[in-house]
Amino acid sequence: MIDFEEELKKFKPALEVEEAEEAIRNTKIDDMTDILQEMIKEAKKATLRV
Repeated sequence: MIDFEEELKKFKPALEVEEAEEAIRNTKIDDMTDILQEMIKEAKKATLRV
């Protein structure tokens, strides 16, 4: 039978996972609000030009 407690003690996360997590945290990702605000700015600029 598997001793889960013992297996958890041996567990070490893969280095690639840790690197990926850090890269994701350090990257600015625009969400829908950012995108909509940019679209509104562009629409206002276009309206002022007409």
